Amino acid sequence: MPKLTRIYTRTGDDGTTGLVGGQRIAKNALRIETYGTVDELSSTIGLVRTALAAARTDTANARIESLDAWLAWTQDTLFNLGSDLATLPADRWPGMPLVHASDAEALERAIDTAQRDLEPLANFILPGGSYPGAFLHQARTIARRVERLLVTLNANEPISPEVMRYVNRLSDALFVWSRWINAALGSPEHLWNAKTAPPG
Repeated sequence: MPKLTRIYTRTGDDGTTGLVGGQRIAKNALRIETYGTVDELSSTIGLVRTALAAARTDTANARIESLDAWLAWTQDTLFNLGSDLATLPADRWPGMPLVHASDAEALERAIDTAQRDLEPLANFILPGGSYPGAFLHQARTIARRVERLLVTLNANEPISPEVMRYVNRLSDALFVWSRWINAALGSPEHLWNAKTAPPG
């Protein structure tokens, strides 16, 4: 692991940034936008974890600890994804941390486990509930944006199917986890009212 001895380098003052292989590209390039949004997603998951730490109750602690462990793993995996996106295919090295098919499979198992504790959805729900639940919904929307950016990037620079599948499954997991933690914290779902009317 490289040691970060200096935070500012002045090399980006011209509007470019460096990829892992040393190439300089514009900071608004699609590749940079994509892994920057992955970083935004990880930052929002950090907010979820902070909110979880503040939401501990005697009845919800086991679920909070389980979810926090999954989210810690998710942040590590997202860092691997960001590093991958910051590296052109020709500059990858043996043993480089990457997203694998097993990561999406792990999310599928987590989704199935959480779903067993939840009532089936009979209506669309709106983001909200507890602070952890609301932040998980926010993370879900960012994950969907990452997915859209990956699809666009993939049109010109191939992205591995494992990455596409992982991000798609992650947005599903974030949605289910929001319901799962809201249920544990006793925060009711906000149901979509198609016949809504202004209050008062």
